[in-house]
Parts: sequence; structure tokens; C-alpha cells
Amino acid sequence: MKRNKVKLKQGEKKMNEEVEKKCMELVEKSKEVVREAFEKFKPSQIAITWTGGKDSTTNLWIVRQVCLEDNVDLPKVMTIDEGDAFPEIIDFLIRISKKWHIDLKWLCNFDVLKCCQSHLGNTIKVKDLNERNQAELKRIEFKEDSFVFEAESQAGNHLMKTVVFNQFIEENNIKAMFMALRKDEQAARKRDEYFAKKEGGPLMPEHTRISPILHFTERDIWNNIKLHNIPYCPLYKIGYRSLGARTSSNPGIVGLSAWEQDIENTPERAGRRQDKEKSMDRLRKLGYM
Repeated sequence: MKRNKVKLKQGEKKMNEEVEKKCMELVEKSKEVVREAFEKFKPSQIAITWTGGKDSTTNLWIVRQVCLEDNVDLPKVMTIDEGDAFPEIIDFLIRISKKWHIDLKWLCNFDVLKCCQSHLGNTIKVKDLNERNQAELKRIEFKEDSFVFEAESQAGNHLMKTVVFNQFIEENNIKAMFMALRKDEQAARKRDEYFAKKEGGPLMPEHTRISPILHFTERDIWNNIKLHNIPYCPLYKIGYRSLGARTSSNPGIVGLSAWEQDIENTPERAGRRQDKEKSMDRLRKLGYM
């Protein structure tokens, strides 16, 4: 880690040391969770979700550090293309995949994109979707004959994210997923535990969700990113605090980087689509991350 060459006052230096100590403790706790996961499951039975956001990149960095330290194979790493991604995120995923030598698995519901000709706002007729996607719409009690394609709508969110997530688990015989969930990020996640077993059901495979950074706060994430020089998407520099779909995500304060904002007293996901945020409990019961 590069040391700050600017001469600091005694109180400021002490605070820096306290922050650094806390970061190291948080990372060690996360590594304990990762190592416990490798005791329960083989690396080939585990996968890592990676969106390119600050949390998932930190999560991936921690799992990767454990693999390097313990000479363990890095589990499969997957990302989901929801059909409305920021180009900055795509570029970041490609660049860091090369830097960290990751064979990134790109998931996408191509059947949905085919039916809307890959254009947001186009209407999709349910009868034109394949059998799996039609069954998935019935599972979420969607009763319309058609819907406008939006990545964050009820139908779009389920088909573009949850469905491909579950299909990936099925097709790769995955038993556990490393996920970048934090208790303080969203109200529906406050009750989460480090290891959460998801019972199987129709169109939803049984698996265990592992959350190594559950104890991190948003501020902790940024402190750790700076301490360990972890890469992050440049969108955070221009004000974004939480990255979702491109057309439904907005920056907090334009021109003020995420870590410079009042993140302790303002909602992190205020820039995300709020109807989805309010229905997060229901989405998660259907298999959403």
C-alpha cells in the first residue's frame, strides 16, 4: 500500500491507523467465511457472482486472495448481462478479467432479447417466448399477454436476471454461490446470514448462498478499496453510489465521487428504481440475488 506523503496531524494519523486496522479485521473475517465455504464445498461446486460493482469486486478480490494464499482453484466467476448495461461496467469487467486472469462466464437470456430485437422499450409477446420463459412468467403470476422490455420491470428483471442465474446453477451443478451482499445495503438483507440455504422448488435449484462481506458497510467497502488498491468502475468517480441497469440508475450527487458523499446519512440505493427496491423481499423468494 502506498503511504500518504502529506504530513498529517497526530489525530488524523491515529484515525488512519484505526481505519486500516478495522479494514484488516473485516477482510480477515471475510476470509474465514471463504475458508469455511471451501471446507463445505469443492471449488468446482462453487461459483462467484460479479456485477462489476464495488461490492462484488471487493467480494471477488477477497475470494481470489484466499485462493492465492491457500493454493485453491478459483471457482467459476459469472456475470449477468441484463440487456441494459453501462458500457463502463462492461469495459471494467473485460479489463479486470484480463488483469486477474479470470475466465468470466457471461450469462444472458437471449430468447428475451430475440423477442424484443435487443431494443429496450420494444413489446414482447409472451407467446413468442420459449417454454421455460413462459413457465417462469407463470411462476411470478404475470398474467398479461405482452410486456414492454425493461431490465428492471417485474417481468424483465425476473427473466433477465433470476432465470439465467438459476439456469447457470442447474447447468453447472453448482452447490453454492459466493455473493456480495451487505446487511446495511438494503432492508430485505438485514436478516441475512453468512451461509443461507435456498430450498429447491419448481424452476429453482437448491443451493447455498455465501456472503463473505455481509459485515461490511458502504464506508468500509471504500476504505478497503483504497487501502488495498482494489480496482473499481469509473462511474463511482462521477457520483454513482449503486450501479444497476443503465436507464434506471442515477448518481447521488453529480460530480462528487461516491466516497466523498454523505454515505452514512443518505440512502445508498436512492438512485435505483424504487418499485423494485420495495418489492425486494418478494423478488428474493423467487430466487433473485
